[in-house]
Amino acid sequence: MTVSKIKAAIAGVGNCASALLQGIYYYKNRPDGDRAGLMHPSIGGYVPGDIEIVTAFDIDRRKVGKPLHEAIFASPNCAEVFIDLMEASSVIVKKGPLLDGMSDHMNAYPEDRRFLLTEEPECDVVAELTNSGAEILINFLPVGSAQATEFYADCALKAGVAFINCIPVFIGSDPVWAAKFEQAGLPVIGDDIKSQVGATIVHRVLTRLCEERGARIKHTYQLNVGGNTDFLNMLNRERLAMKKVSKTEAVQSQLETPLKDENIHIGPSDFIPWLNDNKVCYIRMEGTEFGGVAFDLELKLSVQDSPNCAGVVIDIIRCCKLALDRGLSGPLPSVAAYTMKHPIVQYRDDEARERMELFIAGKIEK
Repeated sequence: MTVSKIKAAIAGVGNCASALLQGIYYYKNRPDGDRAGLMHPSIGGYVPGDIEIVTAFDIDRRKVGKPLHEAIFASPNCAEVFIDLMEASSVIVKKGPLLDGMSDHMNAYPEDRRFLLTEEPECDVVAELTNSGAEILINFLPVGSAQATEFYADCALKAGVAFINCIPVFIGSDPVWAAKFEQAGLPVIGDDIKSQVGATIVHRVLTRLCEERGARIKHTYQLNVGGNTDFLNMLNRERLAMKKVSKTEAVQSQLETPLKDENIHIGPSDFIPWLNDNKVCYIRMEGTEFGGVAFDLELKLSVQDSPNCAGVVIDIIRCCKLALDRGLSGPLPSVAAYTMKHPIVQYRDDEARERMELFIAGKIEK
């Protein structure tokens, strides 16, 4: 079967964009056909190399006006470089609107760690999406960018492109926005990416394990530290309201009786510059087992944050393309439940995975 290219646009040329672009090129050029690291080597006949980024938007002067293959390695990006040579891109990064995309506290940090606003004029995002031929817009903006995310979601509607929301601003899981995409005949998948082997999926699985094995959790926390711009941005606690809701609900949804707020704490903890894109997660669970005997569990997870994200996004893009091919619109609950922390419908992970496989096979509509 011959498949077409998947033409995608990116809002936010940060570390996740860097890992995604590297990954597309990496898997396209594996000489031995090795697809290790992919959840799905092929989705509906689409392989990673079928994804083509046709336009990109950012606000940083080290990226705007630069070819995309150079911009993904520009400061303050610090994602691990896992390819020897990046394929040249003819895409020039355009300036999008700033809105609430940058927190003022970042100005107190060294230039190689923070954003530097370009003085280039803003482009017409809707026109750029239309002229580039983009079918899908992927939102990689910083956490807390509510106004900017809604701006790009609205641009997607006006340009007639699908929307993938990788950050904790509620678009795909919000009934009002969901209805807008439904009425426009466009798919939307969100919100807040659930990484390949990340803190949320591990915490969810452990929580469900305790529930199914009859152990009762009394207290749990998840603390995360890292050194990329995402963690620097999140030092502004005012930007974390939706992030905490998203991550906490993802774990609470695995319990028959949710914990009281005072007994569960999930969220980013601190910015440690020398960690760069390394994210370190600490999970603790305290509870009781048979006979009311106490147990406690502690886990440390250390991952490269951005490839961990891109390993899921590369599947979401291809599922979104399947939805476009099939003429589907609005949220895709089965895809979102397996790939996002805050989907419009929460399923347990085994059921979510089964539903996503059924969607890919065309056995359920959404």
